Amino acid sequence: MDIVFDQTLIEARRKRALRNGDPKAQFLLEIAAQELSERLAVVERHFDKAVELHGYTGLTARYIANTGKVTGIERVETDAAFAAVDEKISVASLEAVPLAPESANLIVSPLSLHLTNDTPGVFIQVRRALKPDGLFLAAIPGSGTLQELREVLLAAESEMTGGASPRVIPFADVRDIGALLQRAGFSLPVADTETYTVRYASLFSLLKDLRSMGMTNPLAARSRKPLTRSFFVRAAEIYAERFADPDGRIRATFSIIYISGWAPHESQQKPLKPGSAKQRLSDALSTRELPLNDEQ
Repeated sequence: MDIVFDQTLIEARRKRALRNGDPKAQFLLEIAAQELSERLAVVERHFDKAVELHGYTGLTARYIANTGKVTGIERVETDAAFAAVDEKISVASLEAVPLAPESANLIVSPLSLHLTNDTPGVFIQVRRALKPDGLFLAAIPGSGTLQELREVLLAAESEMTGGASPRVIPFADVRDIGALLQRAGFSLPVADTETYTVRYASLFSLLKDLRSMGMTNPLAARSRKPLTRSFFVRAAEIYAERFADPDGRIRATFSIIYISGWAPHESQQKPLKPGSAKQRLSDALSTRELPLNDEQ
């Protein structure tokens, strides 16, 4: 398995963000929590045991509880420090799902699966932990996220040093995430993307938010050489030149992939076998079907 992310550094930065506790920087988590709860609310099912998997502050767990769709919800986090006062949580790394096989009806993961070195393995663990006909919901930052910042940092570093090192993590494409759901054995997999544009006064305001989210560079192959203030000043200038609105504020893109998948169960809808249709498509559409031959 390739080590892309430094898990020790990720944990340290998540804890630092928790200690700083900037509520304004949690807007992305709140968006994801609300969207996941709204998607759950329209599911015609009730779930006896739900699990929030690495949800940082527990915000998603609270939103899920408010839907009235769950009887009880357990939280899994990387450290007991993420628990509220008098709250008991399970502790496991970002790449572990510490649940017994077929023990949960619903597992929800907000904004953490993009930081795992073995995302396919985590998906498989989630599927095994679900009871038959159990539901998996997740929000995962996807390709397009921070695309402006990636371009600006590469341009500034190339201009000032003649080379560049990765400064923004790679984000998966929605098609790749959908394929992972199928590979892990989920039934009825669905993956779609919502894109949010956030405006900032400058690059420095954006970087402050990313630090408060615990989202600064955790790449194992990152450069260890500290960046100078002159570098960030130049990067801010390039950002303003390329991605500023007429009022001078800059744009930052966050693309969130929302996924759902069910643990297989015999009651679920099955695709029809090829050739089993009872009506021709051309008849249903009231169109004329043209014969195919080698000369056409």
